Amino acid sequence: MTTSSRPIAGEFAGGAAKPTRIVQGVFGIDTPGQAAPPWSTAEWFNTGEAIQLANLRGRVVVLHAFQMLCPGCVHHGLPQAQRVHASFASAGVAVIGLHTVFEHHAAMTPVSLQAFLHEYRIRFPVGVDAPSTDPREPIPRTMQAYAMQGTPTLVLIDRQGHLRQHTFGVVEDLALGAAIATLIAEGD
Repeated sequence: MTTSSRPIAGEFAGGAAKPTRIVQGVFGIDTPGQAAPPWSTAEWFNTGEAIQLANLRGRVVVLHAFQMLCPGCVHHGLPQAQRVHASFASAGVAVIGLHTVFEHHAAMTPVSLQAFLHEYRIRFPVGVDAPSTDPREPIPRTMQAYAMQGTPTLVLIDRQGHLRQHTFGVVEDLALGAAIATLIAEGD
């Protein structure tokens, strides 16, 4: 698997106290720092109601897109999301899973996902990405809206609802923690 990590509107390298702005679009998103697109979900787990991105305004959001048959997701992405959820919950960081199925559709049903979430003890909210409205298009709607290249994909959204980082592949824990801490500090 290849890994691509490019912040959309904030560079968290070099120990900078505040992220620096970049000028080019990344992964098909034309305006860096633009408002994060709303999520299109068909179903939710681990929450009593559907979660809308707009309702999370004022909180840093960590969106983890995964597939339950993706080895990188199972071995790295989901455990990392669980650690972030445990470490940053008291700081008001919202960790949201997005099960975005673009292959093996018959094997990854909501019933299978529910069992998977139980077995792996995933406690944060997980939405099921809504299928494309075009039956010939295998890529689900939120995956399309965010121009995701595959799974695992990690997206950081700031308190104002702007895209700040979009990474396909593995993100090191220390770098992710620093990026989240920077976004939290921006609100103080």
